Amino acid sequence: MHGGAGRREIPRQRGRALTTVRFHNRLADIDPAAWDSLRPDDNPFLRHAFLSGLEQHGCLVPGYGWTPHHLTIHDGDRLVAAAPCYLKRNSHGEFVFDHAWAEAYRRHGLNYYPKLLCAVPYSPVPGPRLLTGVTASAALEAVALTALHDESARLGLSSAHVNFIDPPPAAGADWLARFDWQFHWHNRGWHDFDEFLAALNAKKRKNIRQERAGVRTAGVEIISVHGFEADEAQLTAMHGFYRDTFAAKGNLPVLTPAFFRHLAEALPEQLWIVLARRRGGYIAGALFLRSSTALYGRYWGSSDPLPGLHFELCYYQGIEYCLRHGLTRFEPGAQGEHKLARGFLPVATHSLHYIKDPRFRAAVSHALSEEAQWLRGYRDELLRHSPYREAPP
Repeated sequence: MHGGAGRREIPRQRGRALTTVRFHNRLADIDPAAWDSLRPDDNPFLRHAFLSGLEQHGCLVPGYGWTPHHLTIHDGDRLVAAAPCYLKRNSHGEFVFDHAWAEAYRRHGLNYYPKLLCAVPYSPVPGPRLLTGVTASAALEAVALTALHDESARLGLSSAHVNFIDPPPAAGADWLARFDWQFHWHNRGWHDFDEFLAALNAKKRKNIRQERAGVRTAGVEIISVHGFEADEAQLTAMHGFYRDTFAAKGNLPVLTPAFFRHLAEALPEQLWIVLARRRGGYIAGALFLRSSTALYGRYWGSSDPLPGLHFELCYYQGIEYCLRHGLTRFEPGAQGEHKLARGFLPVATHSLHYIKDPRFRAAVSHALSEEAQWLRGYRDELLRHSPYREAPP
């Protein structure tokens, strides 16, 4: 595996000082306060505590395809930019699917892996990736993209990728832009769940009320706790639901119980868990993270196939939480057309891709152009089935 920390210096445009670009094989080697100072907002997935917790608690290991290779840019001794980066030997846990690209390389007798990836592991959550401070610096973003490009060339990699970057920065011609849709909920001025329901058409409104009523009449009790309130039994139950759901779908449940406990301790106010209890025992759970403006749905699981329970815990409880706490946006996770009928509308997500080989770059560029045309038509079709009585602004 390629890896290890690296360092090189590039001249600044003004003056004689040098800007130093480094790559690190542990986030623990980067000062947490300095890293966090570069975040433009309080997105929890970019916190040093979240990212370093993945490394410290056994969630990121070479056997899973992840080797940390984080980028930092220094102006003298001062950290001025950073990005969470990894050397990848597969595409596991990325949610921007490039398996067809890897297969094309294989058919031509070439190695697509390892590749360089700038992303938040296992988290299809849009947000900044090239961290340059509260006010984004286009100049530093350009330096960071150049550093990723140059590092992939230095290591002899096939490609470099920046996933779920929002907003997408201006990039050079070597970088290919890609987009997809997720389903997000936005508060359009509602104060409670009834006001939200009133904005839906009658059929969707009736369906949601029936789903919620079915859960209540089944004798389900909803338990809501933040990280600082969660006890060991609740964290253990939530991890069990997550583990069993992933295993049932044939996916590897890479997040460890220690990482769940770490989230409760390191992000006590940003972690939120909703558990369903019936006949004295927990039967389902959903795990969320939040910022000051947004709620992010992450993991869910259930030991009881009760109709409507998934929608109650993963969507309706989240919408109520946003309305109760003044959050303006709810991102429940990747994919899922069933979210549309419950008030979630398509929102674009973005990624950038540098493909070293010019022949493959041209082929991927053509494929992305065709994909984009299909995706635009797909969005138009989705909006024709909007659940709202009036079109959103």
